[in-house]
Amino acid sequence: MVRDLSRAAIGGYIKILRFPLDTALKVLGRESTIAVDRADAALRDVAGTALGDQELKQDARRRRTAADAREEAAELSAKAEQKAEQADQKLARRKEAARRQRTQATRRTEERRKRAEQDSTAKQRQAAKAERERKAAAQRTAAKAEEQIEDKAKRERLEQLERENAALGEREEALTAADEAQRLSTEAAKLKAARKSS
Repeated sequence: MVRDLSRAAIGGYIKILRFPLDTALKVLGRESTIAVDRADAALRDVAGTALGDQELKQDARRRRTAADAREEAAELSAKAEQKAEQADQKLARRKEAARRQRTQATRRTEERRKRAEQDSTAKQRQAAKAERERKAAAQRTAAKAEEQIEDKAKRERLEQLERENAALGEREEALTAADEAQRLSTEAAKLKAARKSS
């Protein structure tokens, strides 16, 4: 009975000692710290030893074990949180790398498309230039052929005119010779007639 009262008094005293700390922690929005729980267990262990109260000492061991378990859980939670943060960072880096790769792939695709368009435009310009040059060459060839035909026609016409002129000259000479022969024949007839009459 005395031990139960002593145990209750010690528990009440420890609660009074903890009250300001627990209140401050609640105001800050935090739970009781492991250090406070360990101090609580240590006080109970000292009191249990001083009073020879095994139940109080066992309570102190339970509280110390609970504090150890909470500390281990807190460490594991911190490690898990750190791993989760590292995983998030790794995922963010991968996402950023994937975004950069997509951006680069899009840029390369756009550059290839532009080059293809430029090549196509250049080929079209080159084809159009070749077509213009071909047409110009064909026109020059046609003009040259037309010029040669005209030159040939002119030469042939000139030759025809020269032949006609030569034929006219020959005819004129023939007519002149015929006229001269007629005149000579008339003169000869006149001379014959004059001789006969004399």
